[in-house]
Amino acid sequence: MQHLVVFLTFFALFAVAAAIVSIPSKIYGVNLGSWLVLEAWMLPQEWLDMGGQSCSSCADCIADEWSFAKAYPDTVDAIFDKHWSTWFTEDHIQQLKADGINTVRIPLGYWIVEPLVNRASEYYPRGGIKQLQRGLQQLQDAGIVAILDHHALPGVQTANQQFTGHCTSDVEFYTPYNYHRALVWTAVMTTLAHLDPAFGNVFAIEAVNEPIMDAAQTPGYGQFQINFVQTVRAAELILGIPVPGVSLPFSLDTSNTTAAFMKVAAANTTSLPSIFNQNVTAALAEAGPILSQVAAELASPPILDFTSTQAPVFSSKTPLWTNFMDMNWQYDNPPNPANAAIGTQGYDNHLYYVYGGVADSNPDAYLASICNLQRVQSDAAVGNSPLWFGEWGLPTQFDATDEFLYMWADAQKMAYMRGAGWIFWNFNVEKSTLAGNLSREWSYLDGVNYGFLTKDPAAYHNASVCDPYY
Repeated sequence: MQHLVVFLTFFALFAVAAAIVSIPSKIYGVNLGSWLVLEAWMLPQEWLDMGGQSCSSCADCIADEWSFAKAYPDTVDAIFDKHWSTWFTEDHIQQLKADGINTVRIPLGYWIVEPLVNRASEYYPRGGIKQLQRGLQQLQDAGIVAILDHHALPGVQTANQQFTGHCTSDVEFYTPYNYHRALVWTAVMTTLAHLDPAFGNVFAIEAVNEPIMDAAQTPGYGQFQINFVQTVRAAELILGIPVPGVSLPFSLDTSNTTAAFMKVAAANTTSLPSIFNQNVTAALAEAGPILSQVAAELASPPILDFTSTQAPVFSSKTPLWTNFMDMNWQYDNPPNPANAAIGTQGYDNHLYYVYGGVADSNPDAYLASICNLQRVQSDAAVGNSPLWFGEWGLPTQFDATDEFLYMWADAQKMAYMRGAGWIFWNFNVEKSTLAGNLSREWSYLDGVNYGFLTKDPAAYHNASVCDPYY
């Protein structure tokens, strides 16, 4: 009888894990911004206390992770570990759970896979991947699923932005070398999502956060989209996860992840399915040894044994969702990520009225615009469905009254729920004298406390808020 109880408990745990990893029918989410990719504007006092600086142009002082790590090479890891441990905690998770949040999008830098960093010329803190493992396990325990968002790409994907980790005008992501490093990152993260028990609530990996909008400035990005999806599916196929219309032409004869990656990477590409192109096999070849290092760092043996009963893949052979910023994020003849899809794929759009260019700067113009938003329909017309809105918030270009923010929150949620759902930026921001009133419009937790955002994310204060604007 005791053995039966143990078996049933074991089975129940894996049944829960399998259920958690599925995408919610509607996404009610928040971003975990400034956790593992720090943006100093969101925590101005803490940043100064850490040793950072504030300046009008983030490239001119210690205003990002790169410049901080370069300035403080001996103490950066300990300082950032303290930040990671305190910026996102179990208390936050319980608040988010109580507020009905079912999804988080976790911004990550390429440097979280530490062997990808060229330490002679690149500067970032170490140890973030252990904090990611910690946070994912806590989120999983709370029943919250996750998107791993490649937020800060090798070489920097967008100029002069703190969210890239290195505020610089020198954009070098769109090169073969950095595309390759991003694919290695992708292979590693795909494998962790399926093999590390703490990653069992990851349902999607996002390829690139906010690439340059002008597609003429992103050469090779369309091919990278194809290679990204093929890297995810190639890694999954090696791990025993079915990929539609694709199979390996030989037996792996090993359950060791590194050995399996290396065997496939060394095979003659003409004997492999077409998803194993040279870019993909090169990424797998480099990812294999890195996985051995990551498994040791995370103290997670299942990463190196894809038949382990502890690995999420043991209980569920469900492939990940691949995820891209939608085609309409770019202009000037952009590539369509729908053309890269193999299996389940989702699309992401970001919308901030505060930065201008969307509507005139007054309440009526904002509401007329959002209530008649056509982005879900426009994306569907080019095959970019399902679409979720992966970043949005309450900030405006004018001094918004409390009365307006109730309406603004309702109208935005209503517009975004025409798609697959929404993910608010951000879960939290600093509350300090230096931060001023920042949290009123940028913090989800404070938005709920103020009452602008409903305690039940599916509810509205006024379901007819848009009626006057149709």
